[in-house]
Amino acid sequence: MYISTRKSLPRRTVLKQAGISLGLPFLDAMTPAFAASTPIKPKRFVGVSLSLGLHNPYLVPKDKGSTYTPSPYLKSIQDIRDKFTVISGTSHPGVHGGHTTEASIFSACPMGRNTNTKNTISVDQLMAKHLGDKTRFPSLVLNTGKNSSPSYSENGTMIPAISDPQKLFTALFVEDSLKAKKQQIEIARRGKSIIDIVRSESKALERQLGPGDREKLDEWFTSVRELELRLRANASWINKPKPKGIKRPAAPSPNNAPDIGRVFLDTVFLALQTDSTRFVTLHCSSNPVRGLKGVDESYHSLSHHGRSSKKIDQLAIVEQATIDSWADFLRKLQGAKLLDETMVLLTSNLGNASSHNNRNMPVLFAGGGYKHGQHLAFNTSNNYPLPNLYLSALQRLGMETEQFATSTSTMTGLI
Repeated sequence: MYISTRKSLPRRTVLKQAGISLGLPFLDAMTPAFAASTPIKPKRFVGVSLSLGLHNPYLVPKDKGSTYTPSPYLKSIQDIRDKFTVISGTSHPGVHGGHTTEASIFSACPMGRNTNTKNTISVDQLMAKHLGDKTRFPSLVLNTGKNSSPSYSENGTMIPAISDPQKLFTALFVEDSLKAKKQQIEIARRGKSIIDIVRSESKALERQLGPGDREKLDEWFTSVRELELRLRANASWINKPKPKGIKRPAAPSPNNAPDIGRVFLDTVFLALQTDSTRFVTLHCSSNPVRGLKGVDESYHSLSHHGRSSKKIDQLAIVEQATIDSWADFLRKLQGAKLLDETMVLLTSNLGNASSHNNRNMPVLFAGGGYKHGQHLAFNTSNNYPLPNLYLSALQRLGMETEQFATSTSTMTGLI
């Protein structure tokens, strides 16, 4: 936050020297560890986003309510029909611009192509900020590809994603070396000492500021205090052991995007099962798909099918495998008795990838103790705000908030 005054707090230099960033709500090297004690039935959220959407005619049932006839994509997962809800006719108000709107999938921040709109906090990071202090990782931000992330901090900074499932498993379950632990402790120590300097300098500066600048400084200093609390908590977890005896998931099939997603979800399941985290986002990029039988084009090319039946048939192979992998994740949660306390979302910023349309986003929502087994069909011409679902999820976690992004209420029809 810039403070308008002739004497300015040199926070950028100080914070750079400290090796920390106040913009990021959680730091990779400083995340608190496997919880020593957990509350009864902790609640969780897992958001899975797809960079190339889902073919809505194959996903969305033609009829609505609890007696809907399964669409082609849903026929294979009817054994868990009562565990998920199909939601259609929703989108993020004010969001348009095709692929570029991946940035707003979990923040619902209004934005368009070629605009300089600053992003806002994503729903997972808001959850982690208030409720993520009981686990080793307050949140996990994951991507099957590279160079992007679905999660953003309060000041609109993208949270770096883990894009290698092997590194994810190592971070979760392989014990750090003594040298690495010493480095983490030193980072925490240096961070707190720099915060002491920042506190001293800011208090001296405060006496010279007007009321407006004092308010700005107070807001910024609040973030300093929050970071200090995280540093203190993180340091206390560094020497606590990670979960032991966890089997590494099988490696993915080569050139098979849905199977790459499966490996990430298998590892996320282990993370939830061991209470290593409770809030996760996984963005599934346009990885290679020619390893799937019957597919001989690139994923991105198939998504731009132009209504070609040949392309759509191949695209359906990819997307069916993606949905089946997501359903397997639900089955695992159900088998471990975790699904009723875990909200699981599958969605995309693209309602029609072929035309780069951000309306009528595909949405499957599971678990969390809701009454499922229905198709919530909203207006496909005048979309219902999907941020209302995010507000419902926040309140389900016990957060006392009345709005998220452009929400207008909690989601109508979600019981």
